[in-house]
Amino acid sequence: MIFPRQKSAQPATNAWWQAPTSSKSSKGSLVLIALLAGSLGGFLGVNAGGGSPFRDVNLVSSTSTIERAPDSVAGIAQRVLPSVVSINTRTVNGGGSGSGFVIDSSGYILTNNHVISDAAQSGGKIEVSLNDGSTYIGKVIGRDASFDLAVLKIDATGLKALQFGDSDKIAVGDAVIAIGSPLGLSGTVTTGIISAKDRAVTTGDSSTESSFINALQTDAAINPGNSGGPLVDATGAVIGINSAIASLGSSFQAGSIGLGFAIPINQGRKIADQLIKFGVATYPIVGISLDSNYTGVGAQISKSGNGILPGSPAQKAGLKGGDIIIEIDGKKINTPEELVVSVRSKNVGDRVTLVFMRDGAKKSVTLILIAAKK
Repeated sequence: MIFPRQKSAQPATNAWWQAPTSSKSSKGSLVLIALLAGSLGGFLGVNAGGGSPFRDVNLVSSTSTIERAPDSVAGIAQRVLPSVVSINTRTVNGGGSGSGFVIDSSGYILTNNHVISDAAQSGGKIEVSLNDGSTYIGKVIGRDASFDLAVLKIDATGLKALQFGDSDKIAVGDAVIAIGSPLGLSGTVTTGIISAKDRAVTTGDSSTESSFINALQTDAAINPGNSGGPLVDATGAVIGINSAIASLGSSFQAGSIGLGFAIPINQGRKIADQLIKFGVATYPIVGISLDSNYTGVGAQISKSGNGILPGSPAQKAGLKGGDIIIEIDGKKINTPEELVVSVRSKNVGDRVTLVFMRDGAKKSVTLILIAAKK
């Protein structure tokens, strides 16, 4: 089960890390104090008697400097942390928190759409806190639920922006670092590896806010509040935007179990650029509707009247309702979600080859992706 909303609810008045006060613990403290006081009295009594049982000694003190290599976790965290922000939202129904990071020195912040969607829809308040403690009001430049990405702007200049890496070149087993504000604890750093690539992850609270992510999977600890924060590689370059976690189910705590998912930064950079330039983003489509009730291998085109969009690449290529798509550009397709995220990971104008089954025969077509209408 995927839990998409990794923004953290506001903490209770009593912090969870505060030790509880009880009569039992108080007695324990009194006993400890009494024992220490008794030891001190015995020591003073010996000295008062005029003799010392101890020999004179010379204690040698020394100082040492810990050298942290620039490519160590500590070295990378020191460089990246100033660019990571905490995001807090306030609406009439409550609030939440998440993470983000600076992508341009003039104040542009990249985060997840689900971190700020409630506030954006209701006219609520969005606060962005920098690593140095300064706080700004965030303005929504653009957001896109289909990719679960949003760009904010704060009234600040001279900020340190993070360097973008190449998520296509990341390999399973590569070391990564996740940075963000899990449970509102800003500046939290966790480490792990890339566990898998091209995971088809579907998130969202409704049919109108569903997101399809061709995700990077990581075992770095990601918890509610980490959403929107950067996943960086061994050089400190961003290779993903932390977005979702898997959970064992509603009867278990929705915390990290080593199954976190991040939007590849190549996808994030493309969408962020569109949001900054146009305020909206688009994505490529084939022009088909899929049968959500199909349980076989592959993605079946709906047999209903809207299975093929008129004038679409699918219609021009001769695809028909009932066709079962099993490959795209040589990649196996096992579920409808895998086809959706595979198509959305490409660009408008890309030429793709689909392999499909029709009446037990394998066929293939090549078509050019077009932009979805907003």
